[in-house]
Amino acid sequence: MTEMPAVRGTLTQNRTLADLTWLRVGGPADWLFQPADAEDLAEFLRKLPKDVPVFPMGVGSNLIVRDGGLRAVVIRLGRGFNAIDVDCEMVHAGAAALGAHAARKAADAGINLTFLRTIPGSIGGAARMNAGCYGDYTADVFVGAQAVTREGERITLTSKDMQFSYRQTQIPADTIITHVTLKGPQEKPDVLHARMEDQLAKRDATQPTKDRSAGSTFRNPAGFSSTGKADDVHDLKAWKVIDDAGCRGAKRGGAQMSEKHSNFLINTGAATAADLEGLGEEVRKKVYDTSGLTLEWEIMRVGEPAP
Repeated sequence: MTEMPAVRGTLTQNRTLADLTWLRVGGPADWLFQPADAEDLAEFLRKLPKDVPVFPMGVGSNLIVRDGGLRAVVIRLGRGFNAIDVDCEMVHAGAAALGAHAARKAADAGINLTFLRTIPGSIGGAARMNAGCYGDYTADVFVGAQAVTREGERITLTSKDMQFSYRQTQIPADTIITHVTLKGPQEKPDVLHARMEDQLAKRDATQPTKDRSAGSTFRNPAGFSSTGKADDVHDLKAWKVIDDAGCRGAKRGGAQMSEKHSNFLINTGAATAADLEGLGEEVRKKVYDTSGLTLEWEIMRVGEPAP
């Protein structure tokens, strides 16, 4: 068995991950590491044998961990990485801070990051996945980020390093973002807070926010530029092609495509990761058979199937 480096944070062996994901499925990780701070993380990675894979995990809002778990060290940032500070037009946030919290604190200071209010997940995840809605994306407000590489080197990332595109970036999967700086346009705080309340009301009216889901299941199939901006001429919606394939409300085991919004995959209470991923693949096949379009997963799927 590989000997793990000493840490100041918390290192747990054979840690089940289901309770750390919004879909509440998944087997155990070989190890779960929750570092005390960035230096604890860097020192751990420097000393961790190079053949041991690592997997950065946010708040599990956009993730299916397969039932057999992960043969890796899962790194999950916590209290040492959730501070949010505002300086003029800049918002400095730890990667573990929730996007919704950053949006509210920014609004208090008259900074418009309102699009983050309705996006589930952390600031680190928003940066890595170029999260966005209402026509705004993290790339639009990104200034820079601090990160730690698999080799334990602490680095600064620019927009050029991130290589933002629609719902993704090109930074290595085992590079862990620790802090993010964002800059948004200035507006009156009361206007920003009112806008967020309106956005929340619209979201709750159209999305299954009370169900166990991981947000949008599939990316919109076409019509987006390399910067992540929608092209209205060719703007196709995943929910529409799923509906056209007759998959709204489709079920497999404890998994279901939501009746309220057909691009939301939900755990009705007893789903396994295999149910969820299997249903998603069935939907992809039916969409391809009916439209010739190949839906791409927006939810990340990791780990091994159950034996």
